[in-house]
Amino acid sequence: MTETEKAATAISSTARQETLALRAFNFSTFSTQALVVSFIPLYFMTKGFSESQIGILYSSGLFVSIFANIITGLASDKYRTIRKILIALLFGQLAMISLLFPIENFAMVCVVMTAFYFFQTPINPLSDSLILLSSQYTGTPYALVRIFGSLGFALSAYGLGLLLKGIGSEWTILVALCTVATSLVLTIFIRDYQGSSRKIEFSGFFKLLRQRNVMLFFSLILLVSISHRMYESFLAVTMRQLGASDSLVGLALLVSAASEIPILFLLGKYGHKLKELPLLVFASLMYGLRLWFMSEIEDPRWIVATQAMHSVSFGVYFSTALRYISHLIPDEYRASGQAVYTVIWTGVAGLVSGVLGGLIYEQFGRIMFYHIATGIAGAAAAGFLLFFFSRFSKG
Repeated sequence: MTETEKAATAISSTARQETLALRAFNFSTFSTQALVVSFIPLYFMTKGFSESQIGILYSSGLFVSIFANIITGLASDKYRTIRKILIALLFGQLAMISLLFPIENFAMVCVVMTAFYFFQTPINPLSDSLILLSSQYTGTPYALVRIFGSLGFALSAYGLGLLLKGIGSEWTILVALCTVATSLVLTIFIRDYQGSSRKIEFSGFFKLLRQRNVMLFFSLILLVSISHRMYESFLAVTMRQLGASDSLVGLALLVSAASEIPILFLLGKYGHKLKELPLLVFASLMYGLRLWFMSEIEDPRWIVATQAMHSVSFGVYFSTALRYISHLIPDEYRASGQAVYTVIWTGVAGLVSGVLGGLIYEQFGRIMFYHIATGIAGAAAAGFLLFFFSRFSKG
């Protein structure tokens, strides 16, 4: 073997190791997310918290994520590092989770959980940036790394559901400590890829917000995001009220996360042949149908079956919305547009769905809650349809 061949083999081996490390890290961080989305609300139910209190806890975290994403993004750009920011965030998560053990007072829990969400919500956007930056070095496409996050969420949701069913929901916090600690250990093996040193141009935000079509599009995105967050934030609570065990909740999450994997691959391969706005109309209608089913179902096992609709609602919506943003927004404002999308999807929608949704759920009940969410998704579908015809008529 020549020296050139040896060097190429060494580079290939290093790339495989780096890809493996990123896949393992994504698997682990999404395991924590499965706990946060599904089992931590159930943990607080065992503590005696009401639906509206759980909604406040959920929404306070998504509200603080607005600031968390901006601050960590600026820090990453200024100090030219993603890995060190991830390490700091994971240490922060460990500290906040540890503080939850002795606390019973709702106000104190709310403070600690808000701080926890500050450290937890930027993990996925930063990980996505790291994967995208890594692809030019490892040659591995983003989807082939990111899919391990979906697998981690799906398998952990079901596996951890079985575990918590056996040992009890009161052990949720200890399990969360283990998944976060695992992610922290895996950062040892991650390379700190560097992106462009270009400074963030905040003027891009203001120019972006003055564009009528952009603001209309983001308003419709907000409607879909609210309906999604209403579904997500009260799925576990609804299933528990209908008599579901932790393992059945985990199975529901396994079905939803697994269903999005093939649709993401199909859209990645053939999605460019389809127009984005009709796809968003379709996804919004599927959200509406999915939410309506939630208002009619009385057996939690049927909720598990409807979770397969995650593929034609979230799977179609999320990837298509990102693709349309890349066409709608000029290249010089692409980063600003992505930031606005993230803030709407994670922060604003979560705040509205958590606070108002929790109050609606507690005061008017499950059926009215899901009927309202269905109406919001239907309004988004109608809006995307009108937006499509207005754009189509202009050529």
